Amino acid sequence: MSAVVGQAFGGTGAAELFLLGRLLFGGVLAFMGLNHFMDTDSMVGYAEFKGVPYPRAAVLVSGGMLLFGGLGIAVGAFPVLSAGALATFLLVGAVQMHDFWTMEDPEEKQSEMTQFLKNVTGFGAALALLAIGGMSWPYALNVGLF
Repeated sequence: MSAVVGQAFGGTGAAELFLLGRLLFGGVLAFMGLNHFMDTDSMVGYAEFKGVPYPRAAVLVSGGMLLFGGLGIAVGAFPVLSAGALATFLLVGAVQMHDFWTMEDPEEKQSEMTQFLKNVTGFGAALALLAIGGMSWPYALNVGLF
């Protein structure tokens, strides 16, 4: 473990909290990715409604990004690629799928804004993980390209 990471996770319970955060963040996103494959037709219909080009391919690719990225973060494998995939999905998804600024109906606008903000929050978390992706993580496989 590098000195910086060792200092960051040297406090009582810090490494365990980081693991718990990774498991929750990565696990939920991996589950969402799995849903892309289990409910593909519904998701393709929504992607078509939102004007996504090549909606079936987009649903399958984005599902793979979520599944790979989420599992990678959870187990600490390929963290730069995993966090990068999640950050990309979350940012693109926020703008493409949750365009609350185009909604006229107040309830629909509120719902899309909530989903947009959830994606932006996740994007921020993925960026934070990306920033430390090249370091050794506690309780992780610590395999990667970078």
